Amino acid sequence: MLDSQEIQKILPQRPPFLMIDRVLELEPGKKVVAVKNVSYNEEFFAGHFPGRPIMPGVLIIEAMAQAAIVLFYGYKNTEGKKLSYYLGSVKMRFLAPVFPGEQMKITVEPVKLMSRAAIVNAVARVDDKDVARGEIIISMKEIVDE
Repeated sequence: MLDSQEIQKILPQRPPFLMIDRVLELEPGKKVVAVKNVSYNEEFFAGHFPGRPIMPGVLIIEAMAQAAIVLFYGYKNTEGKKLSYYLGSVKMRFLAPVFPGEQMKITVEPVKLMSRAAIVNAVARVDDKDVARGEIIISMKEIVDE
């Protein structure tokens, strides 16, 4: 299990753009299960949508991509390297809205892991009900200081 501080050692994102709060399970190269606690205090709820706040789909995808980076990081043993990550192709189905006060559980499993890229299946659930599912491609590049 990884807490927020450990996640921030892996991911380049920081609050308010850090979209996973905890990693419950991590089997490097095989599976990651992460949690996003969706709070009423999230900045994006002010405009999406007033009177009926719903988590934007693009941020659900971002949470899935961040979980995929944790999976990829654990698989490739990239500790101590400066890395940048890129989100490639996304094929996603949104099945239900995510509201403030809910906890979203994200499961990511690899379809194919390569040296600098990964294709993963991702599922986001709230209360054991799928809210989004699909395929994501991420790639990684090492940042070299000159």
